[in-house]
Amino acid sequence: MATFCPEPSHTFNEYLLIPGYSSGECVPARVSLVTPLVRFKKGEEPAVSLNIPLVSAIMQSVSGDKLAIALAREGGLSFIYGSQSIESEAAMVARVKSYKAGFVRSDSNLRPDNTLADVLSLKEATGHSTVAVTDDGTPDGTLLGIVTSRDYRVSRMEPTLPVSAFMTPLEKLITAPEGTTLREANDIIWDHKLNSLPIVNAAGKLCYFVFRKDYDEHKKNPLELLDEQKRYVVGAGINTRDYETRVPALIEAGADVLCIDSSEGFSEWQQRTLSFIRKTYGDRVKVGAGNVVDAEGFRFLADCGADFVKVGIGGGSICITRETKGIGRGQATALIEVCRARDEYYKETGVYVPVCSDGGIVHDHHITLALAMGADFVMLGRYFARFDESPSEKVNVNGTLMKEYWGEGSNRARNWQRYDLGGNAKLSFEEGVDSYVPYAGKLSDNVQQSLAKVRSTMCNCGALTIPELQKKAKLTLVSSVSIVEGGAHDVVLKTANKPL
Repeated sequence: MATFCPEPSHTFNEYLLIPGYSSGECVPARVSLVTPLVRFKKGEEPAVSLNIPLVSAIMQSVSGDKLAIALAREGGLSFIYGSQSIESEAAMVARVKSYKAGFVRSDSNLRPDNTLADVLSLKEATGHSTVAVTDDGTPDGTLLGIVTSRDYRVSRMEPTLPVSAFMTPLEKLITAPEGTTLREANDIIWDHKLNSLPIVNAAGKLCYFVFRKDYDEHKKNPLELLDEQKRYVVGAGINTRDYETRVPALIEAGADVLCIDSSEGFSEWQQRTLSFIRKTYGDRVKVGAGNVVDAEGFRFLADCGADFVKVGIGGGSICITRETKGIGRGQATALIEVCRARDEYYKETGVYVPVCSDGGIVHDHHITLALAMGADFVMLGRYFARFDESPSEKVNVNGTLMKEYWGEGSNRARNWQRYDLGGNAKLSFEEGVDSYVPYAGKLSDNVQQSLAKVRSTMCNCGALTIPELQKKAKLTLVSSVSIVEGGAHDVVLKTANKPL
């Protein structure tokens, strides 16, 4: 006879936090959201930690290189989507790693015989106003000069005017030789009041630019998630089919952590993938696995060597796995059981395996609930899909700006590897939908507002860190009537409240 769970599974919306004692020191500005990303032994520090407990979902409509850069700037991490060619995914990872090394490879380059019209067109395409002028128009050609917006006036110059006529030539530029450290480069920038400093080698070839704005941005974003070389930290999704070729390419491109992207992780396929990575790279390559919804699934993946375990099946806004296949579990119940198993595993082995809550987040306060229930961090798809930096198109739907958002189990994504169980290379049926989400603007504005709510709620619970929240939190189930009571009621609203 089948095994029956005696209690119904619950969602985040069925729980509330009960306030605890808040001391005078418990103010949002003092709250730390630092949290481990990968497994570590008792008494040791994790190899990779997050400065905020947010990672982006491994989805075509969410995690491209632009969003990865924006989220790392805030202190979180993106997992570049794996449902693309190995070459294109590796290229996205490489772009993130090269963006914030301090030394930036030029992406705006022209020849001296190009025109002002070419400068304007390039500026519109890249959004960058600093253009390197090289002998062959490539980012590593011989540097002849640069063009910035201060070098031309569109209203007084012909579009056909050659770049050579108005560029700042090399002899008037301050440059630095290859091998200059980032600290030295920034000192030169400040001493000479520059906006950018070209780095050139002994042969006069352009190597990189160092920009004043990068220094300024770091001061404005103290939580930036950087590696030892001051580059942004980035993750990448893999599958259980082509891992023997995809993993080496992603590691070569600079991926800091990998994650198996699968709708169900309690399988031999994930065991094989993890085994390959451990035999090939040992513990130096970090890789998460999942998804699971119970203690047995967690222990299986932890024993297989997963660096973190994702929890959640069927709870995503675009996921219809529960409808089509009848499998899954309420996200809150699944998370509570897995986190309890995580703690037991830690007591038995001395190894802490972080838990990622993936799916079921509808409102900002659900993030805090997930953390209180034991999650070390949460993975969000719809939340990030709404922002400027996501890869999807912005469209006008009946007068409202929206962004396209589709599931990895939809025919549009054609990500059969994620749902494959050793069968044919195709999707037999859909487990995700194609949809729209309301456009919400810049990632930074929204993330800062969401985390302001998280920090405030943590203070209401008397907690200044995530581990302290998990220790002190008191949670209560609520009835359907009290859910209604918790929102605005018995009034006529002037503006409609919208979920995130």
